[in-house]
Amino acid sequence: MALIVQKYGGSSVADTDSIKRVARRIIETKRKGNDVAVVVSAMGDTTDELIDQANEIDTQPPARELDMLMTAGERISMSLLAMAIHAQGERAHSFTGSQAGFVTDARYGAAHIRAVKPDRVINALHQGEIGIVAGFQGVNSIGDATTLGRGGSDTSAVALAVALGADVCEIYTDVDGVFTADPRIVPTAQRIPAISYDAVLEMAASGSKVLALRCVEYARRFKMPLHVRSSFSHLPGTIVVGDGVDPRTVPNIG
Repeated sequence: MALIVQKYGGSSVADTDSIKRVARRIIETKRKGNDVAVVVSAMGDTTDELIDQANEIDTQPPARELDMLMTAGERISMSLLAMAIHAQGERAHSFTGSQAGFVTDARYGAAHIRAVKPDRVINALHQGEIGIVAGFQGVNSIGDATTLGRGGSDTSAVALAVALGADVCEIYTDVDGVFTADPRIVPTAQRIPAISYDAVLEMAASGSKVLALRCVEYARRFKMPLHVRSSFSHLPGTIVVGDGVDPRTVPNIG
């Protein structure tokens, strides 16, 4: 039916029960006839905990070593999620950022994606497997691990979706889409069913934290539809597309 890239944030995979729930959702999407690739963040507060541990050892750790450490969180998530999918009767294959073909510049801690060559992910999809990719990370030209900075997993997901030629990139969070205000703070905030890239960028520039700025810029540049939704419900979420694009043309897998 469609090629779907799904991204699950840290709150969606905060513990093993959450990972099992996410695995069920991925399998539901797969069993509707879709090809599915997934980008996953580190579990819960893992990234912050790793930073705290590094600072306990060295208040100014070498940037290269900090990036090497930071990539560990997503590796844990990707492998556990692949195991959870396998335990529920489907086949999955996990990949680090470098294995998935994410090539970045040499800027540790805030690297920019230079190319995505997801040959191994494509092969897994062709074999009928679900591809699970560690977000937030890549590899530079000398083979060192790099990280993309805050919100990097969102950017990883969009970049993978573009490289795979996906029909849509679904961003799963702990809220039911894009709202007129933060619904966790403003109870009367209203969900926005569909919105343009430019409008979301304006919201992000004003402090909205639903989507990372670079993620939306990347999606706009390559016209990749985004579907922002909650991993804790099956509510319709928010479709993000370019001006003049009918959001009803974006696959809504449910």
